[in-house]
Amino acid sequence: MTQTRALSGAAFATLLLIALMMGANHVAARIAFNHGVDVATAVVFRSTVTALVIVTLLAVQGVRVRFTARHKRMLPVIGLLVGVQSLCLYSAVARLPVALALLAFNTYPLWTALWSAIVYRQRPERAMVIAMPVILAGLALALDVLGAASGLGAAGQWGRIGVGVAFALAAAATFGLALVLTQHEAGDVDGRVRTATTMTMAGLVALATIGVQGGFHLPDAAAGWGGLAALTFLYGTAFTIMFTVLPKLGVVGNSAIMNVEPVFALVLAWLILGQAIAPIQVVGALVVVGAVMTLGLRKR
Repeated sequence: MTQTRALSGAAFATLLLIALMMGANHVAARIAFNHGVDVATAVVFRSTVTALVIVTLLAVQGVRVRFTARHKRMLPVIGLLVGVQSLCLYSAVARLPVALALLAFNTYPLWTALWSAIVYRQRPERAMVIAMPVILAGLALALDVLGAASGLGAAGQWGRIGVGVAFALAAAATFGLALVLTQHEAGDVDGRVRTATTMTMAGLVALATIGVQGGFHLPDAAAGWGGLAALTFLYGTAFTIMFTVLPKLGVVGNSAIMNVEPVFALVLAWLILGQAIAPIQVVGALVVVGAVMTLGLRKR
């Protein structure tokens, strides 16, 4: 059994910065959506620019790219899943308060355990089994599933949030499957190479969606252009930091600390978008974030 390595102050601060940037990326996306941009257009811009940045880094650093037959089969599948996940998550952000969309998406560890059991016959760890009801209970509070905080009742509340929650959970499910396949089928591929192929595929999925819907939906106001530029910059920069700075700081993979992203999004959405949720929903949000972080930080 290996134990979780203690983080340095610089690593901890860097992880928090990435979480802040990812939360801000979704707030910027909501601004873009409020001013004429559609989900597929946002994903194309974000994924294309991020892929170009990572490919440039690979070229500058002289990384040699080698794929086995298994990699060639599975990397496009993983990229397709992440493309669907990106479209679904932004669709949730367009319909729900940003923090609630991210909280529903933060159930992806449960989906990861489920897919591991289904695809690879791996039994979930005891910690995951214990955390499942806690996460679901916290999510129920955060989403106000009975409509008590909103005063709408269960039917009225679900009529308002149902579609957005469905998109967020679909994003969590596809992301969970992508993580499982990555671990078992592409874990030995350089993280930068994986990201470049994944972002390229995600961009192609969004581009195909744009073709079906009849073209790009670009901003109709300056604020929309600002939101589109900000989400692209924040997402691309966060990923660049993740694959250039974190390895030098001794951080492997995506630390659980970055799961505070919904908390940052909650504060930013309140400050910038005027989105507020009831105190009991904030409690639910903290329960979800705390449980997910506890899972990620546990000793293994």
